[in-house]
Formats: sequence, structure tokens, C-alpha cells
Amino acid sequence: MTRIPINPDLLIWARERAGLDRLALARPFPKLSEWEDGALAPTLRQLENFARAVHVPVGFLFLPTPPEEVLPIPDFRTLAARKVSRPSPNLLDTIYLCQQRQDWFREYARIHALTPLPFVGSVRVRDAPEHIAGMMQQALSLSISERQQLPTWTDALRQLINKTEDAGVLVMSSSTLGSNSHRKLDVSEFRGFALADDLAPLVFINAADSKAAQMFTLAHELAHLWLGESGISNTEAGQFPKQGVERWCNAVASEFLVPLAALRRKHQADVPLEAEIQRLARTFKVSTLVVLRRQFDAGFIDQTTLWQNYLDELARIRALDQSGSGSGDFYRTLGARTGKRFARAVLSSTLEGQTLFRDAFRMLGVRKTSTFYEAARELGVML
Repeated sequence: MTRIPINPDLLIWARERAGLDRLALARPFPKLSEWEDGALAPTLRQLENFARAVHVPVGFLFLPTPPEEVLPIPDFRTLAARKVSRPSPNLLDTIYLCQQRQDWFREYARIHALTPLPFVGSVRVRDAPEHIAGMMQQALSLSISERQQLPTWTDALRQLINKTEDAGVLVMSSSTLGSNSHRKLDVSEFRGFALADDLAPLVFINAADSKAAQMFTLAHELAHLWLGESGISNTEAGQFPKQGVERWCNAVASEFLVPLAALRRKHQADVPLEAEIQRLARTFKVSTLVVLRRQFDAGFIDQTTLWQNYLDELARIRALDQSGSGSGDFYRTLGARTGKRFARAVLSSTLEGQTLFRDAFRMLGVRKTSTFYEAARELGVML
């Protein structure tokens, strides 16, 4: 039995990178403690199995020292006012997967002579958030009156995603890495990110978050696209980020969802706060979290009242989301996970013979030809 001499520090790095302790890996790798202590070297097969278990390329384990991994896009996340450190394998691989999809769609857009989107990178942080929010609403053909006709803010989120894709933006939403249900995304690590590009702008939303928070995340990441700045965020409606870009994107997202002038017209000062935020949420078809933030922006409540009610409301909404329906139909989740705009492009390109089935399966996260054809029918690509 041939054993491979490697630096034990690499095993420790790979395990900690995956957020695992020795106990979690004790059953599949009973000799792990000896490997990490340098008392025993693993075999090549054991190394390959270990690499799969901790989601690291096996080649990394042959390096002399642990590599320093950095996010491939600007990092705007903060935690307790400090910069977030080492990214998880699930976050890194999600960004890499979305970049691969974006690269494919950019080439698809060039082949089909799609027009570059003029709004990507068209504004600056110095521009007034109120003005930019209006530009975004116009580009997405959104109106408050139209949104008010929808029955719930969940429908409003669905409408916003559809309008965003109609405007040319790829919107992808998932709570796992691709279709791998064993690799769940952690909402405490990130809520979403934007990949700016005038042919294939992309927004990813962490669907592990509450649906209410997802709506704000989408609006926030759209502001990033208007700036033309890629980046990853963990912002939410009630936050006051220190970074200028994040603070500006929050202001744009808030104005985009609930214009301050409209809020002041609708505000009823004699109604108790809890009832008022519920009423305004129904009126604007947004989450109560966004309404609370706008109540503060308008000067109707102070910051202490904002946070007291915000945390209570956040807990209530998450409880509602957890008690809701299950994961749903596969083909509907495929359209959300990869975005309908992207999925339809891949399906049609493959059926036309321009993309290999192997590549389509990888990008869409499907394994069977029958699943591929059913997805094409469900998404209206073929009859």
C-alpha cells in the first residue's frame, strides 16, 4: 500500500475550510487524527476521497503550504463592523458556477447579436438614489400601482424577478450549490451578489434567506449593476453599512421598493406602528422589513424603535417561511435556480446543436436526457 507524504497542515486547512471538525469526519476517515498529526500518511485513494468530502481540488493537497483563497469579486460583506474573512467552499463554488454560466451566456449573446444593456455602469455613487430608483423602475417597466394589484409581496417578488429578466438581467436564486442539496448556502455568510456585464449581467440571490429579504437583496444587487460594480453582499433593509457603495445601494433599493414621497402620502400617524407597517406592506406589496426602514427614513420612528420592531418582524417572517410549502416542482425550481432567461437560452442552444448536451447538463444541473426534454417543454422551449 503506497502512502503519499504530504504536509499535514494542508489536511487541517482543507477540513477547517469546509467548516468541519475531526469528529464530523471520524467515520469515513478513522485515521484522520494520525494524518493531521503527521504520524501516518494517507494513500492516494484516501486523499481523493478526503478531497471530495471537504470540497477541495485534490491537487491543492499536494501543495507545499495551504493556498490563500480570495473571492474573485469585490467583497462588501461585514459582520459586527469587521470584514468577513475566509470564504466557504460553497460560496466560492457558487460564484465560480455563476461566472461559468455568465461566460457561456455572454458568448451566446454575441452569437445572437443581442444588444448590450445601456443601464449597466450608467450611474455613479454621487448620483441621487431617488433619481436612480426612478431610472430602474422605468427600465424594468415597474409601477407602484401595478404592484398594488398583486395579492401578496411574494407575488411582487416573482413579478420583480420576471421584469428583471425581461430587461436582460440573469437572475439566479438557490439555497444550495447548484442542484446539490447536500451543499447548503449559509445566509449568515452572504445574501447575494452581482456580476456586472453589459451583455450578461447576473444577480444571484441566496434563497436560504426569507422571501421578504430576497426582494430587498434583488433591488440592492440591481443597484450594483447600475453602478457597473460586481460584488458580494450580506446587507438587509435595516442595515446602515459603513461602505459608501453599500450604503448607496441600500438607499437606492429602499427608494426603488417604497418611494419616500409615496410613503408620506400614505402614512397614517394615528395608527399604531404594528398595524401601520402591516397596512403599508399590503399597500406597497413589499415586506414589512422594508416598510419599517422607510418609516425610519421618513422620520416617523427613531433608530431604537426601528431595531426593536425590525428584529421581531424578522423572526416572525422567518417562522412563516419555514412553515410554508416544500421545495416544490423540480422544473419550477430549475427556472429559479438557473434563471428562466439562462435556462431557456441553454435549452434552445442545445436543441439547435450549438451546445453539447454534456455542457448543458453541467450548467443546468440535470443528469438525464428525459429531464432535459421535460425542462424544455415546461419552460416553453419546445412543445
